[in-house]
Amino acid sequence: EEDMYRDAEEIEREKILLCETSSSEYKLSVSPEMDIMEYCRKEWRGNTPAAKRMRKGYEAVAQKFASIRRVRGDNYCALRATLFQALSQATQLPSWLQSEDFAMLPENLLSKYDWIKQWQLKQKLGRKMGDISDEIKEYLILLRKKWKNISEIKGPIEKQEACDKLFKNEEEEYSLYEALKFLMLNTAIELYNDDKNGRRVPVFSWLLFARDTSSNPCQLMHNHLNHIGHSGGLEQVEMFLLAYALQYTIQVFRLYKYSTDEFITLYPNDPEEDWPVVTLITEDDRHYNIPVRMCQETML
Repeated sequence: EEDMYRDAEEIEREKILLCETSSSEYKLSVSPEMDIMEYCRKEWRGNTPAAKRMRKGYEAVAQKFASIRRVRGDNYCALRATLFQALSQATQLPSWLQSEDFAMLPENLLSKYDWIKQWQLKQKLGRKMGDISDEIKEYLILLRKKWKNISEIKGPIEKQEACDKLFKNEEEEYSLYEALKFLMLNTAIELYNDDKNGRRVPVFSWLLFARDTSSNPCQLMHNHLNHIGHSGGLEQVEMFLLAYALQYTIQVFRLYKYSTDEFITLYPNDPEEDWPVVTLITEDDRHYNIPVRMCQETML
């Protein structure tokens, strides 16, 4: 498969790096933090135009953040990076997680849309039809429980330790991603119905349903959401959907877009003022890492 952003030399270098790195490190969902410029020097040593652009991009990010944490690069990485950042800085339970009927969401949606029975859960392909509602309900309850527990931890070190522990528990971690995907489906259904009923919807919603592969929520589920974590990650327009589902602004430093207007991209680009902000880094819009330790002058 052709790589649009890196030349052969850089791809080969990455393969060597992967071989050199111990397999245990790659089991970590979110690696320990390291100095952001040290990471950049290690990753982008070449003199290609792409490598020079990446170094400039990392230098710009280093004006605001001191360190980086590498996120495991599977097809869940956008969900993983976003959720990790949201939980790391959570101080309260979001209002949408507090609603009484939150846990009833799968049951309510399945009563209206029979096609949701074809939702594909990770590594559970042999299940009987009809038990999907209870399973997703469990995932949603787990999401609320973990978010509540972590948001109530006052000390930043203890909060970070709780996040690290959660993202080392593979079973719980992947259950949370299923919950996020289902919330994305629910948001897509709401937006689709709002548009059909003449209500105002954000521009990304038109783009989401303008694709041949997702002209309605059923197609979106079959052709996109069911594949996230299995055979594909989040596309650009689905980053907007994730932001709306969580009611968070996702700010992304897109390093390959350095020196353009798209270097810092917001999802959504017209965020609600009261939405919290999480920040991610990407080199190619496919894999996301996490910047940490905001520099003091930026905080002031």
